Amino acid sequence: MEKPANSQYPIHQLLQKRWSPLAFSQQPVEKEKLCSLLEAARWAASSYNEQPWHFIVATQENPEEFKRLLSCLAEGNQVWAQHAPVLMLSVAKLYFEKNHTENRHAFHDVGAAACSLAIEATSLGLFIHQMAGFDVSKARELYNIPEGYEPVAAIAIGYPGEPEALPEKYQQREFAPRQRKPLETFVFTGSWGKTSPVISLDEAK
Repeated sequence: MEKPANSQYPIHQLLQKRWSPLAFSQQPVEKEKLCSLLEAARWAASSYNEQPWHFIVATQENPEEFKRLLSCLAEGNQVWAQHAPVLMLSVAKLYFEKNHTENRHAFHDVGAAACSLAIEATSLGLFIHQMAGFDVSKARELYNIPEGYEPVAAIAIGYPGEPEALPEKYQQREFAPRQRKPLETFVFTGSWGKTSPVISLDEAK
């Protein structure tokens, strides 16, 4: 199943193809491809090159570890994520290594790394679904995440599966049209809320 973005302006095919499915095939993700995803994340840009990202990984090939990470997810996410071959947690280091002051860009940079991971996944025929719905406290306890580090998101990774295998309400989400706010609602010039003249509405597709 594909749900390409109906973009206002031309964008790269990988960005158009990337989306967050609920239906995953149980086909394992090859180790080499999984390492390529993490390598893509490694080369993301970050403030002062701090690279504040960490990833906790569990695969179906290790059922005990997979079950541990799955248990951190919200119940609604467990329904479909249990079929993904790979689960991850992204974690941010909240301070700069050089002086131990707060890194207020840590979450931004972890998100940038996750975006690189997602685009690399798309290029390899894989998809990822990032989740806010997980128990941060439980994740911290289960994985002994130290002070100064914060779990950011849960991530399911795998090959696309059959939407018809999902429960009905999840099928509705899977088949629902993708939506995005138009550029003119969030790109400003001069003052807040003033649509930037760089956006030519008459040329938008």
